[in-house]
Amino acid sequence: MSAPSVLIAGCGDVGSRLATQLLGQGWRVHGLRRSIARLPEGVVGVAGDLFAEQRPDTWPSGPLDYLVYCAAATDHDEAGYRAAYVEGLRHVLSWLRQSGQRPRRLLFVSSSSVYVQQAGEWVDETSPAEAEGYSGRLMLEAEQMALDSGIPATRVRLTGIYGPGREWLLTQVRRGYRVVVEPPLYANRIHVDDAAGLLAFLLQADRAGQALEDCYIGVDDAPAPLAEVVGWLREYLGVTEWAEDASVRRTGSKRCSNARARALGWAPRYPSFREGYAAILEGRC
Repeated sequence: MSAPSVLIAGCGDVGSRLATQLLGQGWRVHGLRRSIARLPEGVVGVAGDLFAEQRPDTWPSGPLDYLVYCAAATDHDEAGYRAAYVEGLRHVLSWLRQSGQRPRRLLFVSSSSVYVQQAGEWVDETSPAEAEGYSGRLMLEAEQMALDSGIPATRVRLTGIYGPGREWLLTQVRRGYRVVVEPPLYANRIHVDDAAGLLAFLLQADRAGQALEDCYIGVDDAPAPLAEVVGWLREYLGVTEWAEDASVRRTGSKRCSNARARALGWAPRYPSFREGYAAILEGRC
């Protein structure tokens, strides 16, 4: 069997980690981003701009078995999100048609921001996705475009990604961050290596002939109240002073389930924030 090929459109942090995992499993990996010098060794660089209509000059000429759309917004406003997720995907699908390529599956990397549950409810792939903010609404629009693309598509709704270089919460805790204890504000996380690992797992499962659902949530095993996470980090870091007033997040409070991905055979390397943050702080990831 020849090596499977994949194009990762928007090959940034998560995409590069996915590329590295797939290269180690014998895949041929094309990575599309503006600066291909930053791609991992072994990735076939495709220098291109997802925001432009012009197909990149170095677009792959041969068949592509898989497409992973893994973009990130450059500008965090409505126009920036539309450009990255809706228009960018539209451009990539157009470039595939121009090249006569039809991958066997498209993975669209989405976000749990499509869910607006706020009372600590458990959320899975069958829960209502009724986004109110522009980020969630545009994600849903892009998801629908993927489903309507004519390519079998799977949406992967990632929760809060953390890992090396994504250490906002650690910084805040060191500065004395304090959060509301009651009512509990549930947070959902996935380590960046597990986010990439889930995508790699789904690709390998599809290649092996396993039937994929059209949606999976990417989250660890243990959604936890933010106050619990902050308290654990304080103890681990030796922080003994914190703000007098508690900060209140304005986002929803929900608990996302990874049961569907686990039923397929996936398991996170970092099952909770404890293992993940310990690995970061000890320099093991």
